[in-house]
Amino acid sequence: MSGSRANMNVAEAVGSATEALTGSGVAEPAKEARSLLAFALTCDASFLIAHPEYNLTDKEAADFAAYLERRTEREPFQYITGRQEFYGLDFLVTPDVLIPRPETETLVEDAIEVIGKAHSPRICEIGVGSGCISIAVLKNVPAANSLGIDISDAALAIAQRNAEMHDVADRLTLRTGDIFDGITDSFDLIVSNPPYVPAKDIASLQAEVRDFEPRLALEGGDSGLDLVERIISDAPARLKPSGTLLMEIGFDQSTKVGQLFDSSIWAKPEFLPDLQGFPRIAKVILRQTRAI
Repeated sequence: MSGSRANMNVAEAVGSATEALTGSGVAEPAKEARSLLAFALTCDASFLIAHPEYNLTDKEAADFAAYLERRTEREPFQYITGRQEFYGLDFLVTPDVLIPRPETETLVEDAIEVIGKAHSPRICEIGVGSGCISIAVLKNVPAANSLGIDISDAALAIAQRNAEMHDVADRLTLRTGDIFDGITDSFDLIVSNPPYVPAKDIASLQAEVRDFEPRLALEGGDSGLDLVERIISDAPARLKPSGTLLMEIGFDQSTKVGQLFDSSIWAKPEFLPDLQGFPRIAKVILRQTRAI
């Protein structure tokens, strides 16, 4: 879309963009075309529907062309806009953090259920990323405090901005670290959405994920369970008796993950379904008394 297209109207712009996105293999190209145009025009979808004859200004056309080019290269829409809605909240996202996904909202719901009635519950999140999990929990459990750990300083900077935006920065402490390194405190709840994609499967991921999202937050080693194993191994020393570990896993990993829990340390694992019915969240309670 060059300068000659500055006078395209909404209907023409959506049609042209839909064709370009279809050719690039983008899913739901018409929907994405409308979303990109609405972002360029700083309007909502209802404006596009009500005003198909509206002619784009030079700036709007240039912005739309730039966004469309990025999207045809399969850059995620969320990185183009810099935003993603999660659990009813708006989050800043950049290529330094994973894009929050609907299935992870199940983890938030479970966390709220676990600590919602506790007195001043303490949470530790491993791999805090954008901060969406901890922040969503803190917004819904005002008595809670959370410690968020991430190996990426860039991710922690995004989490800090999101915490400030949602007024929970005073209850979310962020720290650079690898899993539990240097953490000696005890928590009521440990949550994590760790990297769990096997290395061999990275190449087959959707282009938006494979080429743009941080590999550090995706790949879990040869089996996909390298970090999952480390979290399970090290969590008991950081959980209070009867504390809970909640961890997102791959849709087909529940059997293997279940075998990683020592029954002398942990109660029987429970695997909670996501919105599609896949066993997505491992929920395990630390035994009050453990065999030595």
